[in-house]
Amino acid sequence: MSSTHDMPFKQLVETLDRLERISARTQMTVILVNLFKQTPPEIIDKVIYLMQGKLGPDWKDIPNFGVSEKFLVKAISLSYKKPEREVLELYKKLGDLGLVAEKLASESGASQAAGLMSWIGGGGKKELTVNEVYNTLYRVALAQGEGSRDIKIRLVSGLLSDADPLEARYIVRIIEGRLRLGVGDATVLDALAIAFGEGVKDRPIVERAYNLRADLGHIAKICASKGVKVLSDVKPEVGIPIRPMLAERLSDPVEILNKIGGEGLVEYKYDGERGQIHKKGNEIYIYSRRLENITRMYPDVKEMALKYIKAEEAIVEGEIVAVDPETMELRPFQELMRRKRKHDIHIAMKEVPVAVFLFDTMYVNGEDLTVKPLPERRSRLESIIEQTPEWSIATYIKTGDPDEFMKFFMKAVSEGAEGVMAKAIHQDSIYRAGARGWLWIKFKRDYKSEMIDTVDLVAVGGFYGRGRRGGKIGTLLMAAYDPETDTFKTVCKVGSGFTDEDLDKMYSLFEPYIIPHKHPRVDSIIKPDLWFVPAKVAEIIGAELTLSPLHTCCWNRVRTGAGISIRFPRFIRWRDDKSPEDATTTQELLEMYMRQLKKIEEAK
Repeated sequence: MSSTHDMPFKQLVETLDRLERISARTQMTVILVNLFKQTPPEIIDKVIYLMQGKLGPDWKDIPNFGVSEKFLVKAISLSYKKPEREVLELYKKLGDLGLVAEKLASESGASQAAGLMSWIGGGGKKELTVNEVYNTLYRVALAQGEGSRDIKIRLVSGLLSDADPLEARYIVRIIEGRLRLGVGDATVLDALAIAFGEGVKDRPIVERAYNLRADLGHIAKICASKGVKVLSDVKPEVGIPIRPMLAERLSDPVEILNKIGGEGLVEYKYDGERGQIHKKGNEIYIYSRRLENITRMYPDVKEMALKYIKAEEAIVEGEIVAVDPETMELRPFQELMRRKRKHDIHIAMKEVPVAVFLFDTMYVNGEDLTVKPLPERRSRLESIIEQTPEWSIATYIKTGDPDEFMKFFMKAVSEGAEGVMAKAIHQDSIYRAGARGWLWIKFKRDYKSEMIDTVDLVAVGGFYGRGRRGGKIGTLLMAAYDPETDTFKTVCKVGSGFTDEDLDKMYSLFEPYIIPHKHPRVDSIIKPDLWFVPAKVAEIIGAELTLSPLHTCCWNRVRTGAGISIRFPRFIRWRDDKSPEDATTTQELLEMYMRQLKKIEEAK
């Protein structure tokens, strides 16, 4: 039985089963509140991780389970004493290994009830607990090298042997990464505020703490053990990434300067990888925009940080850009992505040298700088770093003059930058971790006409093609993110821009995300051939924004019975450096449409 610092795993999976059956966020929140109140504080982090189908936040770089479909079939076969052939046949019929395990566990349990149970006193299985399942799965993930295959199979088989049918279903789905709950971080934050605070009014406290320390389990543990109010004192901590501040976009320098208070800091917007660099003594951690630990990709950046950050502890932020080492000319983002190699990184490092252009600091020697205005943060940044050609402050000016703004913009583009970032410098220009707002505004070279500007959209469904695309996913249903409702609303169907290689790989790319029904966080009138979990982000270009009676983005916001869509959309590239919640928002698309409409009216 579970101890006071543990709970039955059955209690968790029954909650997961209920969540899977509903799509209303309010109902999900109520269910989570009940679960969290019943969970011992010592294990609430593990409950949340398992609920997310993982063992910890992505930035902790915990190995994945390393259990393939083939391995799972062997483990299920071993657990329920069924030939692998029979397991595979059942899998083809049910299409879900979780359901296969559930069915075989049910049959196995019935067999025991009819035979063995009668002489062992009514129970041969021990009760699984959250701690036991989590710790066993952790051992599965850590098993590496020679003999690890057999270790993993034995560990998974042991869990399944002790699991009841429902537990078996979710153990398999957690390992496969196929939990389909539709519960986003925003819903979990709401539930934590209600369960351990004074209701939704405490949500901003929980959200800010999560933005400063991007570990949902860690924040939940503080809430459950000490209460929500304690989170008001949370500061950044070196080694735990801060959710990055995000920017809005506009296409007119006058409007941009007005938005940021008349005068601001305007700096180069580099075409690289945003890096959040943490230093603690001789330890360096580098996190991507998506908060993944990318330290191994940049041993040269690690060395620069150790050498040129003149503080014992610091968290700084900058853009890592591929450069020509002889001329220091900027190279495109695509070249930098060659650093994604897991092996031979030192060869890739020589082939693709980088420079780091810093633009912010959020923490120095125990002081939380996120609450300070940008001029103070920038001054502190300049005071703690030694600048060199490959490690420097992003090129910038301070201006309130639209003409000077445009000249600087053109200079930035001519030198290989994407454009510029305009940033407020007034007293309220704090670092708004995890938030998008008008303190930072993007102005890129493509913003000079309506839809020459690209947007980042999330694939939520797919359509099979015809002709040479027959049998392949040839078109994707794309959606924008609505942060107010924590949902994804459709904008367009995109079928152009893909290479033959893209099309050949499309099904395998989306296979892990295919579900038999519309995802609870997707708002769509159109019904594709295949529904996807919102996971993959793509950069899309189009001819113009238009109104559509078929797409739900900004539904009824411009005209009753219509949403905003993209005319003649074309795929540019996958944005694996962005999470679905980093995609272009519905509000951004609405503002882009209204600016386009204004220009059309002015031209008449």
